[in-house]
Amino acid sequence: MNHNLIAHSATVPLTTTVGPFCVIGENVVLGENVILGVGCVLGDGAKVGDGVKLGNYVSIGRGAVIGHRTRIGDHTTIYPQTILGEDGFIGSNSSIGRLPKASATSTVKAQADMPSLQMGNGFTIGCSAVLYAGTNYADKAFVGDGAVVREKCSIGQNVVIGSGVVVENDTKIGEFTKIQTGSYITAYMEIEERVFIAPMVTTTNDNYMGRTEKRFKEIKGPTIQRGARVGGGSILLPGVKVAPETFVAAGALVSKDTTEKRVIKGFPAKDLRAVPEEELL
Repeated sequence: MNHNLIAHSATVPLTTTVGPFCVIGENVVLGENVILGVGCVLGDGAKVGDGVKLGNYVSIGRGAVIGHRTRIGDHTTIYPQTILGEDGFIGSNSSIGRLPKASATSTVKAQADMPSLQMGNGFTIGCSAVLYAGTNYADKAFVGDGAVVREKCSIGQNVVIGSGVVVENDTKIGEFTKIQTGSYITAYMEIEERVFIAPMVTTTNDNYMGRTEKRFKEIKGPTIQRGARVGGGSILLPGVKVAPETFVAAGALVSKDTTEKRVIKGFPAKDLRAVPEEELL
């Protein structure tokens, strides 16, 4: 005996494989050839596409949609109303579509009608990633192990967010941008398409560092424009504009707007020379 609890209104095709101790709620719809591991819980109204494979103890929230052939690892939680595209992969112990809860002194204010997380097709999400509700991901997004992406962000096609990266709220990232291991992407900033951000880059958005009421009106992260490259360990101060095709050398402190197609270097960063023609997009 498998000791499963399956609601009478659920649609469970004969081709479905259901592991022991699963709970399938009211009006759940499973596609053909779905595989559920041990102890999976599917909330009311969830829809799971053809060929989906759920590991052990996966939780699918009420009304969530899982696209065809997506695979989800052990102990991962998909929160209510989350929409995942087709042919995706999520590692174990991840938390996908959770609602934010800000501190009383945060610049982020609670939003009761936060939209669901939406993920395009062909995505990859590593183990122990935390992705918040209210963010949209275009096709073929990659999010590494242990990364955190907050609410109300827009993530373009083929974006790579590396292991341990933190992307704060209200940030836009353009297509084919790569953000490497351990970088911190602050809230209220824009990164355009085909930007390269090396490991351990820090971006900032608050010149008052948490003091005075002025910060709520003036808070603004950097803008990194198309094709710019930011070297490892660099620091970008609030509101600076990194111009298209700028090359920021490793360890630089960017305290003012840069000039297009120039190499900057130093602490604080200063103009050094032109970016070689063969390196331009």
